[in-house]
Amino acid sequence: EVAASSMVGIMSMRTWIEPVVAGSQVASAFYDTALLLVVKNYYNQTNSTAPSHVLEDAQQKAVSNFYIIYNLVLGLSPLVSAYGLSKLGDRIHRKIPICFPLLGYLGSKTLLLLLILLGWPVEVMYGAAALNGLTGGFTTLWAGIMALGSLGSSESKRSLRLIIIELVYGLAGFLGSMASGYLFVGFSDRYREGTVLVCCSIACYAFCLLYSIFVLTVPKPAASCPAKAKSAEEVGGQLPEAVVAGSSQPSENSIFTPVSPSKLIIILLFVAAILYDLAVVGAMNVLPLFLLREPLSWNAVEIGHGNAAGYVIFITSFLGVLVFSRYMRDITMIMIGVASFSAGILIMAFVQWTFLFYIARAVMLFALIPLPTIRSMLSKHVEGSSYGKVFVLLQLSLVTTGVVTSTVYNKIYQNTLDWYSGFCFILSFLVGCLSLLPLSFVAIKQRSTTGSLEILTE
Repeated sequence: EVAASSMVGIMSMRTWIEPVVAGSQVASAFYDTALLLVVKNYYNQTNSTAPSHVLEDAQQKAVSNFYIIYNLVLGLSPLVSAYGLSKLGDRIHRKIPICFPLLGYLGSKTLLLLLILLGWPVEVMYGAAALNGLTGGFTTLWAGIMALGSLGSSESKRSLRLIIIELVYGLAGFLGSMASGYLFVGFSDRYREGTVLVCCSIACYAFCLLYSIFVLTVPKPAASCPAKAKSAEEVGGQLPEAVVAGSSQPSENSIFTPVSPSKLIIILLFVAAILYDLAVVGAMNVLPLFLLREPLSWNAVEIGHGNAAGYVIFITSFLGVLVFSRYMRDITMIMIGVASFSAGILIMAFVQWTFLFYIARAVMLFALIPLPTIRSMLSKHVEGSSYGKVFVLLQLSLVTTGVVTSTVYNKIYQNTLDWYSGFCFILSFLVGCLSLLPLSFVAIKQRSTTGSLEILTE
């Protein structure tokens, strides 16, 4: 019995996706810092006759233009392969949309190492971005991770399960960002700047790939509660057809479950997720450039600390879901998260000193709650066999919107540098507030449906 129990425990541990999440995010944090600083050094202006602020603005625009093309390639190339890989994951094996992107990550990050060692032009990274995207990229990898996380969790625990995955992602990013600045400059006396940092990133991706292939096992779908299903069936027989067709997720405390998913709810959740992601991606794309120029003018170590501060929200958002999920519906938690980000990014628009940057980050303490909770709500409206397709469709929507957003925001940032460099953050505040509209409709829809269920079952 002890041996059998031990074997069950080992098999259960092998379903954990967290090692892949942690390893890939540490690797990503290393890579992001290395790429930014390598590109910055590549475009470093050495003409001492020009005023310093003119040189700084020229460098900012050159780095910004590089990231416009890089993010376009990185964002659009997964459109070719992401849906197909996720469909294969649903039909053949759940590990396909995880292993293929990790293989692409290994190849693309190796190109950055070769760029540093061999002195290649920085445009080589456009090819690295294409390789990353054509093998699925983050779009496919994250959809695969969310599908595995949803598959092994019950509906009542799903929001918490997905936010735990996000917490591991955030903690790993925090540690990686804290170490990245030191690793970038710490070995520059013996190696080229960035060599050790990129090698560490490649090693982490190699670990994730080997773990996914040889250790990770797919969890069995969580069993649904028979009593709950029976109650839903009985209620479904009493409901008018129109009410059933428009039904949505009730309160977690209710014993009644909607019989069929509401297409309107799914559409509104997609719209809200896209608008919110637009606000976040736009702001976060120009934030590194904002930190490099006056009045902050941060160095590699300060950028690492700033990135690490951004990952603290993964901890605070997890604690928020842990507490809020006991007393609030999913939609209420999402709206709290949107309000938290919008308020924080508005403060960021007026940052002139380092301490004010950290205050803005502190106000964003619940900014991570919306997207994983939206995924949790979506998973409650579709069959388990379709998780991969639904999540990758959402991720593709977010990435496609993010590519356009990145380009637009970078151009806006370039054109507003001279008169107000924080304008993009004000724009993100407005878009964040706009995402509350579809969420409000979802809340109204849920409240009316729950009321109908209660009246009909009395």
